[in-house]
Amino acid sequence: MKQNQPPIFPQPDRQLLEALSSGFAERQVTVDGGAQVAYRSGGTSGPAIVLLHGISSGAASWLPCASLLAAQARVIAWDAPGYGNSTPLAQQRPLASDYAQRLDGMLQALAVQPALIVGHSLGALMAAAYVANARNLPARLLLLSVAQGYGAAGKEAQAQQVAQQRLAALDTLGVQGLAQRGPARLLSELADAGAQSWVRWNMQRLNPDGYRQAVAMLCGDDIDRYLSRRPPSLPTRIACGSHDVVTTPLACGTLAERFDLPLALIPDAGHACYIEQAAATARLIRSALPETAA
Repeated sequence: MKQNQPPIFPQPDRQLLEALSSGFAERQVTVDGGAQVAYRSGGTSGPAIVLLHGISSGAASWLPCASLLAAQARVIAWDAPGYGNSTPLAQQRPLASDYAQRLDGMLQALAVQPALIVGHSLGALMAAAYVANARNLPARLLLLSVAQGYGAAGKEAQAQQVAQQRLAALDTLGVQGLAQRGPARLLSELADAGAQSWVRWNMQRLNPDGYRQAVAMLCGDDIDRYLSRRPPSLPTRIACGSHDVVTTPLACGTLAERFDLPLALIPDAGHACYIEQAAATARLIRSALPETAA
């Protein structure tokens, strides 16, 4: 290998990619205003579970977990605006509520009434914004490895630092460079080669402009403003990987305590818990479904 040649990492198993095409194929829907939303769907009957990915991922990343749910549920994972083939938002510095409005448009276009919305990382912030204003509330809400945002008063310096670090890394390393270092941050030291290659494969598909928009949202919004407005009757749970170094168990536990919500830890999982421990996360998701739907 030449000195400056980037390392070559193993690709995901061929059977995984074939399952992505056959059982979790991409579809698109047009929402009000003409924007396109790309999403993946598995299963044809049962309760509707809507999966929202985080800042460094996409709809396809949910495949290992979604495939375990599809026999009992209709599973829908979107590509957030600016990700995959989904139209970016018009705002240069969008809020979580802007993503939530696009999510509402997708669910309205698909005529889906979610039994459960699951938001991971930045997707948890989007999910919280959705339930704060939704026309059609889900029956339950599950927030995994919660990115809480840096938009609250007093966090200005931290927000600026996080934005500078993330955008500088994108400009310096590019999407491919971010993808190569992704597993070290998003997975625990226990993660196998399959989980590592899946994280890289999905990160390699990031759209730089969509990522920049998401960074602006992360640094300009705050989950408390949405969770404080969620309907009191909406059952809500928080969970986190026991080895998560991004949205740590301590941070997720503090959020859960602040809003008097139950907290669960997923053993032997880092930040991307639904990739590293797909079976355990699928069990957690099933347990979060309404009893009549589970």
